[in-house]
Amino acid sequence: MHTVYDSESFAVVHILANAVDPADVNDDSPPQLPRHGFEIVDKRSGKEVYLDGSWAELFQQHISAWQQSTPSQDEVEDTLDRYASLAHMPVVVH
Repeated sequence: MHTVYDSESFAVVHILANAVDPADVNDDSPPQLPRHGFEIVDKRSGKEVYLDGSWAELFQQHISAWQQSTPSQDEVEDTLDRYASLAHMPVVVH
């Protein structure tokens, strides 16, 4: 896990899949693809959304663009706010 962004309103974590050594997989188990994603927590609402697959790829493109252009905090948070509109899961600490 790698924290990508943290502010008063949002936290973004990049979750990296654990790579599986092919030698550790037996012939009876179905193949599993390592997946990674991003968890976006809207601290204002106490909800989170997990992006994987094509959503994660799209979000990765935003991050790459931010690395090139160094956006303002408002620009970053406007983008995160759009993704946070997908958030329906309450954040639970255990």
